[in-house]
Amino acid sequence: MAAAQGQFSDHSNGTGGTDGGEDDCVPSAFRSAVDALRTARPRPGVEIDPTPPPKRLAPYAYALEAAAVDGDDDLADGRLILLHDPAGHDAWQGTFRLVTLVRAELEPEMAADPLLPEVCWSWLTGALEARGLSYEEASGTVTRAGSHYFGGLAERRPATQIEIRASWTPRESLGGPDAAAHLGAWCDLLCQVAGLPPGAGGPQNAGTTGSTGDTMGAGVVSLPQRRGPQVS
Repeated sequence: MAAAQGQFSDHSNGTGGTDGGEDDCVPSAFRSAVDALRTARPRPGVEIDPTPPPKRLAPYAYALEAAAVDGDDDLADGRLILLHDPAGHDAWQGTFRLVTLVRAELEPEMAADPLLPEVCWSWLTGALEARGLSYEEASGTVTRAGSHYFGGLAERRPATQIEIRASWTPRESLGGPDAAAHLGAWCDLLCQVAGLPPGAGGPQNAGTTGSTGDTMGAGVVSLPQRRGPQVS
């Protein structure tokens, strides 16, 4: 698939690309992080598309949505949002914040596992740590919701969806956070939720080799294959 593309919002709450014409006041650290995300290429099994970013969470925002696929089947989907506030944010303990939603539909027997929420949270932290990424103030929720069908829908199988909502503050170096590496870890999380095997590396900047790890850490627990999300 082609390099990821997306949009970002500025102080005027408008949207635009990073190819010129945007407000000159866009901070260079945010511009560099967006460029890294735009030129990143997803690991096999992940399809990334642009999505309008939120306009009220931070002065600057950039958003991507993705699906982990197997042929024509979507096994899991999600959204990743990069937020930036040059003045810093007390709750973030930094100037950048990554926010995500990942979801997939599970088989009922897997959804009944009492350790499922803890396992799913370990997929997020494990994906970051497997790539050697430093982060702070990680928080979130793991939710499972079951649906049983009746009447005219009684022939449908019971369905259970797992949903991970999380955010974390990426550690910054000169020039800002390693946005492409965090995107790679997020794609690993998406594939882990989808039940796909570890891939041969995550997104890399176009034309570069990349310096992040290639597989999930040994401490991350995997669940079997599951059905894709049946959501709009």
